[in-house]
Amino acid sequence: MNLCEKNQQWLDDVWAKLQTKMSAEVDRIGDKIPYVPEDGVYKKDMSTGNDKKEGSDLYWWTNGFWPGMLWQMYNATGDERYKKAAEGVEEKFDALLAEAIGLHHDVGFMWLHTAVADFRKTGCEKSKIRGLHAANILAGRYNPDGKFIRAWNGDRIGWIIIDCMMNIPLLYWAYEQTGDPRYKQIAMHHADTAMEKIVRADGSSNHIVALDPDTGDVVDYPPCQGYDPKGSWSRGQAWAIYGFALSYKHTGKQEYLDTAKKVAHYFLANVAQSGNIPLVDFRAPAEPVMYDTTAAACAACGMLEIAQHVPEFEKALYENGAINMMKATMEKFCNWDPNYDSILGGGTEAYHAKPSGIEVPIIYGDYFMIEFILRLMDKDLFVW
Repeated sequence: MNLCEKNQQWLDDVWAKLQTKMSAEVDRIGDKIPYVPEDGVYKKDMSTGNDKKEGSDLYWWTNGFWPGMLWQMYNATGDERYKKAAEGVEEKFDALLAEAIGLHHDVGFMWLHTAVADFRKTGCEKSKIRGLHAANILAGRYNPDGKFIRAWNGDRIGWIIIDCMMNIPLLYWAYEQTGDPRYKQIAMHHADTAMEKIVRADGSSNHIVALDPDTGDVVDYPPCQGYDPKGSWSRGQAWAIYGFALSYKHTGKQEYLDTAKKVAHYFLANVAQSGNIPLVDFRAPAEPVMYDTTAAACAACGMLEIAQHVPEFEKALYENGAINMMKATMEKFCNWDPNYDSILGGGTEAYHAKPSGIEVPIIYGDYFMIEFILRLMDKDLFVW
């Protein structure tokens, strides 16, 4: 009995509820860009400008996840409503490419789920061009002496973060489209540096490391989204699991798969201590108990990716670990009522976030949950 057959009833039930929920949401939201709901409603549209005080910021790093959800649903159902809304968001991003100022390392999250998804599904040449523009922006952030892609803008010239492992697939895709090895070389140099400077020996991961931009030497561990710089921010571990697994998929470099497995083992060992739902930081004090379901959803996708690349006798560890984690997470935190926006609650932006960012629905939690379910059903659109 394969993985799907063992969980068929659960999958059928979730898929039915997901179709009902997303059908209602696409009708309500269309090509607006949601982030975090207020009282169960997406009141703010991130696409309306660049006014961070009002909560509207077209440059915001999460803006690709709603269209990513739409492309996943279009691929799985063929319903044109999803495609139309996703194309609407993609067109809005053209204003960002025209100005570029304000974009940073997260262009991967933004254009992989819009233009690249569109191109992979439809072959749209304009979408391919958009994706290549974004890849050039990401490649332009490469530091050749330090061998890393810098995070953010401003005075963070030498900063490198684990999140970027999920952005560099944009460069692997650009290499596939152009044949220009520079894209792949930059992505691999960054992955090598992250493997050496960010991932710890025990399988845990730093979030932020400040490097000397001239040498690549570590100079500091700045404050991060976990409890403290020595902590183990669970979503950062998730980025590492999925990110290194994807780098292995694109390159075949064994060290990347070994790193993904090492971090996955650390993650599974820790999440087993909290009812299979990840805490925000695995090294934080015992109280208060704070969860981050977005870490569960991303890590689960990463574990399914690992399972694609290991011998048969190893697959169950990652597949069952991912399913057990998502079953526990979804049972406790999912809201399937089609009258309310968002699906997966319990997401936390950062350990020291304001109360409005702690254990709330966040759009990327929904994205990775949908990708996870569709991967299990073999209905997903590969966007990475």
